[in-house]
Amino acid sequence: MIQRFSFGHPFPTQSVVLSLPAESGPVPFLTPDDSGWRFTLSEQAAVYGLGEMPRGINKRGWHYITNNTDESRHSEDKLSFYGAHNFLLVRDGSTCFGLFVDFPGKVYYDIGYTRHDLFSFHTETPDYDLYLLSGGNENAICKEFRTLIGRSYIPPKWAFGLAQSRWGYKTEEDVREVARQYKEHNLPLDMICMDIEYMQDYADFTVNKERFPDLAKLSADLKAQGIRLVPIIDAGVRIDPNDPTCTEGVEKGYFCKKADGTPFVAAVWPGKAYFADFLRPEVREWFGHKYKALTDCGIEGFWNDMNEPSLFYSPERLRAFLNDMAALREKDNIEQEEFFLRVVGGAMGLMNSPADYASFYHEVDGQKVRHDQVHNLYGGSMTRAAGEAFADLRPGQRTLLYSRSSFIGSHRYGGIWLGDNNSSWAQLLANIQMMPSVQMCGFLYSGADLCGFSSDTTPDLALRWLEFGLLTPLMRNHSAVGTRMQEYYCFPEVLPAVRNMIRLRYALLPYLYSEFMKAALENTSYFRPLAFDYPDDPDAREVEDQLLLGEGLMAAPVYVQNAHGRHVYLPEPMKLLRLRAVDDYDEEILPAGHHYIRCALDEVLLFLRPGHIVPVAQPANNTSELDDASLTLWSFLPDGESAEYRMYRDDGVTTEYEKKEHWKTLQIHHS
Repeated sequence: MIQRFSFGHPFPTQSVVLSLPAESGPVPFLTPDDSGWRFTLSEQAAVYGLGEMPRGINKRGWHYITNNTDESRHSEDKLSFYGAHNFLLVRDGSTCFGLFVDFPGKVYYDIGYTRHDLFSFHTETPDYDLYLLSGGNENAICKEFRTLIGRSYIPPKWAFGLAQSRWGYKTEEDVREVARQYKEHNLPLDMICMDIEYMQDYADFTVNKERFPDLAKLSADLKAQGIRLVPIIDAGVRIDPNDPTCTEGVEKGYFCKKADGTPFVAAVWPGKAYFADFLRPEVREWFGHKYKALTDCGIEGFWNDMNEPSLFYSPERLRAFLNDMAALREKDNIEQEEFFLRVVGGAMGLMNSPADYASFYHEVDGQKVRHDQVHNLYGGSMTRAAGEAFADLRPGQRTLLYSRSSFIGSHRYGGIWLGDNNSSWAQLLANIQMMPSVQMCGFLYSGADLCGFSSDTTPDLALRWLEFGLLTPLMRNHSAVGTRMQEYYCFPEVLPAVRNMIRLRYALLPYLYSEFMKAALENTSYFRPLAFDYPDDPDAREVEDQLLLGEGLMAAPVYVQNAHGRHVYLPEPMKLLRLRAVDDYDEEILPAGHHYIRCALDEVLLFLRPGHIVPVAQPANNTSELDDASLTLWSFLPDGESAEYRMYRDDGVTTEYEKKEHWKTLQIHHS
């Protein structure tokens, strides 16, 4: 059951697709307080959700603010990351309910932080819709929520192959060299992502002809090898009187404006930039069709970045800071308090300044709306602009699209990656724990930067991260300029194991793709916590580092440096597959309970649930070469029992799933 409660004058976020009447009277489960709502938690209560946030699967014990933030230091003390995902699910004894706070600005959550037995939340202003979902278990409520917010984005099948990316591929030859090295080392590959270097002066929808003289030919040459180019698009539009995107946007009044009606200006990679007013339908249509400059070159996929929006500085704020530094220069002695407040704090405060976010406006239905009041809608609205345009630019075709910033609702137009993480074991664990949370919120096509974006990775971290990343829908190795090269062929000492793990990903695609399509088309889950399927098992509720994957698998990644095994909890008997390669593994049936399981660096642990089948193909160099007709069936069946598996098979590139289903039933009998 879904109930909607409306307060004040809610802003139309368009996050939901169902139109529900607003109810009056008390909100079930919740008690009003001075600023919002509260719920008393028992000692056993757990709170799930909030999507892209720190601190584990169970969010109890910390406080959070949904405020889309360019925050590259993903540590446990942070309160906000790149996404605003205001869906939570509370399990407390026999009580189970979901909450969605439909609000475009900041929402504050205190989940057992101030008091361990109290969960409270409030919005920045008292104008919001509150949806309460009840009457079922965790899986039922998540399915009901996904029905409320609409079907998740479905990418092309090749987007489930491996993507290699780096901020630092500066020329066409750099890109071709990556493709050559992957082929030379017999490593499967489907995508090479291009960061800002391919652009002319970092301007959107342009190509640097010196570095990339013929992008269309490069795209065609790579596609002939089964590899797609996936370029970046940033939110800031370079201010340049010779750039048509800039001049058209100014002429049509499509950029966000200050109070005096002049365009808002802030600096990002190209220096000074304008920012499209994506909350206006006509601006979304205009900006989205600008992608045609690249789709005409054969490009079939994109990633949107810097779209919180990230602001390096505004000219006014930079000028004030420099004037303050000039005055400070005259002082003979700067004491530490003044140094940290004015110099360090002043410099750091230039980036993503709240004052800057409060200084420009959107136009919504003819009315001015200050940006900071609807801040969380911006990046997702950029995704929507592209997603809506692709239906026109590439009719009947699927286009890959994933974004850094997001809100619930933009999941209908694209996926996400989990932002600029770093090469650390803690970030690998954070990746594991964040996946079920973002997928609860509709972002099925998701994943983290494998190996880590910033800092230097190590061969063992790269391999262990791959052993989890081979299960995530988006499987991208991405790193920052100035860091150690981390393309998978750069680690000769673990290269055989890396090769086996990437090949295992492709072999598992019949299962992974089928489970993704079930989740997308039927509003079910791809990743989920153990507690969702075993709600009456108190040990399952405390597991924070194992995930159920689709119908039949459980993953238990190793995420600790130098570990050659790990503790695993089995809520029921399962078949352990200790995999070194798709055709090289040990299997063992283990009883329910707690186990310590050895796992060498070149092994990955998967568990088959009883009564289930997992279809497995032969590995391939890319998704276009994958044969999903000749399959091996992994199963865990008692003697004399049978099982079926619904496998999804389609062309992988068109939107035919809109017209007909593509299910094939696989059967097995264990004699």
